[in-house]
Amino acid sequence: MLILGLDASAVAGSCALCEISGEKTMLISESFVNTKLTHSQTLLPMTENMLKSVGINISNVELIAVTAGPGSFTGIRIGVSAAKGLAYALDIPCAGVSTLHSLAFNCLGTEGIVCAVMDARCSQFYNALFSVKGSTVTRITPDRAVSVEALRSELINNYGDCKITLVGDGAELAYNTLNDVKVELAPVGTMFQRASSVCFAAPEYDQISARNLLPVYLRLPQAERERLAKINKE
Repeated sequence: MLILGLDASAVAGSCALCEISGEKTMLISESFVNTKLTHSQTLLPMTENMLKSVGINISNVELIAVTAGPGSFTGIRIGVSAAKGLAYALDIPCAGVSTLHSLAFNCLGTEGIVCAVMDARCSQFYNALFSVKGSTVTRITPDRAVSVEALRSELINNYGDCKITLVGDGAELAYNTLNDVKVELAPVGTMFQRASSVCFAAPEYDQISARNLLPVYLRLPQAERERLAKINKE
């Protein structure tokens, strides 16, 4: 199956093209940008250029996989909207992949606990824990918004004797914040969200129609949280 992967969940954005059939996985091409330009400016042109560079027409793509969340509210909306538009036009299914789950696939070939972290602001991380052993990724926790203290306590009490690798756009922040926990940073080349890992994770997700592809935010937008807080004070 030829899979087009998209990621716009954080500051960096990427697209990738993978051929996955049974146990055979081939990364054909990947493009990655980490600039101040918005994903609405970069994602689709980057995808078009990537496909042109390998001489593959988008009509040959059989599945669109996209990080559906958690992440930047604007970025998630852009990525999901792009995936829906392409899937509608091509009349092919989508797969909405957890951003945190896809990050664990950055660490294929290693062994230990992968702590996927994204900065959720307000002293919280979007986080999930995974066990990675070679080519196998096993989920330990659900995706969640967790406080720094709760994450620190969980890692110390449950995984203090394990190798713990931090991965994600919040990895450096977590490394500096959790300075009393024995953790290590993923190499810079595998630290950030990658569309190739979205493709690798996609076979574990249901194939759905573009109509049914929805963002997964985990937490209300800040404006909505502030509105509810104001109502509760009244």
